[in-house]
Amino acid sequence: MSPGNIPSNHWPLHGGEAAPLLARFGLPPQTPLRDVSANLNPLGPPEWLPEWLAERAADLGRYPDPDYAAARAAIAAHEGVTPEQVRLTNGGAEAIYLAAALHAGRPAAILEPGFAEYRRACVAYGLPVQGLPLAAPDFAPDPEALVAGLGEAEVLFMGRPNNPTATLVPRPVMERLLTLTAERGCSLVVDEAFIDFVGDAERLTPWLERFEHLVLLRSLTKWFTLPGLRLGYLLASPDRVDAAGAFQPAWSVNQLAADLVAPLLADRDFSARTRAWLAAERPAMQAALGDLGLTVVPSRANFFLVRHPQGAAATARLLPALLRRGWLARHTQGFAGLDGGWLRLALRTDEENRALCQALAEAMDEIARGETP
Repeated sequence: MSPGNIPSNHWPLHGGEAAPLLARFGLPPQTPLRDVSANLNPLGPPEWLPEWLAERAADLGRYPDPDYAAARAAIAAHEGVTPEQVRLTNGGAEAIYLAAALHAGRPAAILEPGFAEYRRACVAYGLPVQGLPLAAPDFAPDPEALVAGLGEAEVLFMGRPNNPTATLVPRPVMERLLTLTAERGCSLVVDEAFIDFVGDAERLTPWLERFEHLVLLRSLTKWFTLPGLRLGYLLASPDRVDAAGAFQPAWSVNQLAADLVAPLLADRDFSARTRAWLAAERPAMQAALGDLGLTVVPSRANFFLVRHPQGAAATARLLPALLRRGWLARHTQGFAGLDGGWLRLALRTDEENRALCQALAEAMDEIARGETP
């Protein structure tokens, strides 16, 4: 769908899609915007990447290794698992679809609000879906109540940290949830696309040996700022990883992306700089958003879920007010339980964060004066 053909009532499914929102609010398609709707590391991609890609252009003339042995070995060493527990995927999205394919035709449950692709993947593979709502403002699940509400579900999808809430289910709660779902015979698929923004201590990888019904999904897109290259992986028992391969198209990951896995994971300097940026900017931005009077869900990721103090209607007015000031925020239309009453804002550099807070302050003043339609 070209920008000129976008319906004025169209809500984009993901972040980074400016054209539908500009059309919806009657703004010119060429409006310059700074994007805080996509949750990407502002320090990336790594500086060495363009030269690395240019030097390997000749590799485009050969097929990738269908088993991606080198990439899987690098991931296995990084995660502390065996290569047989790793399946390389075309971004985190393909990992989600492979996890759904493993349970094709069987009932599923999804913790909501959650990433839209969980439900889309389930529908694609014929999984009847029920949503299990998380209550605002803390969006914290109770394991016993959650499992009691599973009904006939044979697989449960959830994010950790969750998108769009940026909340992290604590390890003791996860352990209880894993124990209860194991007793019930329900697989647990945990999307850890943003786990790098939390820290290695929170990764659930060591529990793969203890809980064979656990499937972990990972993405290299967010941390290394590679949304156009598409790199992710699925971690599970060797049997599940092998079974997922039956649903994966041959060579779904391109040659350059597969060869890039090892040098990305070896770039400790980039990761150290990112962690230093997070340590400084995340608490500062959380405090700044709170000082504006916004309700801010405590973030364990690289983004924030916020709400205007006057509620959903005022929050909905913030979205076009920010667009007119040159900022693309992430709407929450379509997120179960949020229904447009919240905004998601990505964490950026110090300069950008300050500028965004200034734009938010101006927008909130405009709303207070009743000047925002």
